[in-house]
Amino acid sequence: MEVRSMTHSDVAQVVAIERQIFSRPWKTDDFEDAIMKDVNIYLVALKEDELVGYVGLWGVAGEGQITNVAVSPQHRQEGIGALLMKEVEAKAKEMGIEEMTLEVRKSNLAAIRLYEKQGFVSEGIRPDFYVEPVEDAIIMWKRKK
Repeated sequence: MEVRSMTHSDVAQVVAIERQIFSRPWKTDDFEDAIMKDVNIYLVALKEDELVGYVGLWGVAGEGQITNVAVSPQHRQEGIGALLMKEVEAKAKEMGIEEMTLEVRKSNLAAIRLYEKQGFVSEGIRPDFYVEPVEDAIIMWKRKK
């Protein structure tokens, strides 16, 4: 398994995975813009040269906002999500970012378990944050110890 920075040539594959998973997927321009900013970290996971997952983090005022975490449906339960989370955290620390947050659908128990294993804890709810279907988001944080 290889994890590396997302490049412009990866975006079409990333968007294809995004469309498989999310009810309101990011568009090509969203990823193109995000990977151009020096304060952001976007990584992809490759398995035998196939792009199988990605993660994105925006650096905001010394904190990290994890914007996207996705693994191709046919490659779930292979440790890819955990690997991506560890790698993005390591890159964030190199940039001086030691606290990170994210939102996750209240019903996405697999993702919640993944984030909890990475040290994230629930700190609140964003009512009706998601649409299609409408659902609350759990706000999770990983704080500096």
